[in-house]
Amino acid sequence: MNGQIGLLKNKWKAGLYLLPAVMVIFLLVGYGMWSAVAQSFQTIDGSWTTNSYLTLFRNQLFLDSIILTIRVTTIATILALAIGLVMTRLLYQFFKDSSSKLLVWIPILIPHFVAGYLVFLFLSQSGLLSSFLSHLGVIENRADFPVLVQDQFGLGIILTYVWKEVPFVILMLLPVYYEIDHRYSEVVRTLGGSRWDSFKTVEWPWLLPVLVETGVILFAFIASAFEVPYLLGVTRPEMLPVRAYEWFFNGDWSKRPLAFSAMIVPGVVALLLSISLIGAIQKHRLRMVKGRVR
Repeated sequence: MNGQIGLLKNKWKAGLYLLPAVMVIFLLVGYGMWSAVAQSFQTIDGSWTTNSYLTLFRNQLFLDSIILTIRVTTIATILALAIGLVMTRLLYQFFKDSSSKLLVWIPILIPHFVAGYLVFLFLSQSGLLSSFLSHLGVIENRADFPVLVQDQFGLGIILTYVWKEVPFVILMLLPVYYEIDHRYSEVVRTLGGSRWDSFKTVEWPWLLPVLVETGVILFAFIASAFEVPYLLGVTRPEMLPVRAYEWFFNGDWSKRPLAFSAMIVPGVVALLLSISLIGAIQKHRLRMVKGRVR
């Protein structure tokens, strides 16, 4: 009985310690979200309406931006997860040395805008790589260099996010690899299993939850980021944050509800997907604890 009372007191203390931070976050973030939602339903004269959402889904610029945003975000997220997983699996022993982890931390310290500028500096048609290849005679002039940045497919944006987010994926996966008992891999191979069998049986059940959670974080971040698409994107179509920015600051106040609506709709969809995916992952972890993962 005394132990239960002591545990309850500790929980109350922990809650009280966290209360100031929770209140600050709730007031700042909560007020900002409520303000955005409210303004998406309001007209210039303050009356409430759903016209902005109805207009949004009839707007071709919004639909084009949604398609581009989903394409760029999905490709960049999948590539970052795949490359990060391969690099972690190959180099996790090397990264046990704390000094070696600096190779992963350095790209994380670079701001995304700077990363985008570096991609532009090296890979644009007037960049360093095109000049170098032209100097060597590989291409006749810079115009022959393929368009990798400021293209309609969003290659430059994808490349920027891939090389920026791969180190984040590695740092998320490293603790998992250090916790896995790799002796089970030796058992699988002793019984005649291949490397793929070893990976699927021993490593994948532990990696899947972290990969899904990391993917949700990356997807939400890339889909809502502004600076890299603004620097490396084209005028039409733009990614959704750039489209919302233009609606908000173009001087036409009647389009401001469209700007708020354009970011709220994908935000709600991403929130629902995140809740469902994380819920499925929690069930997966519970099965792992009970030893029922196959």
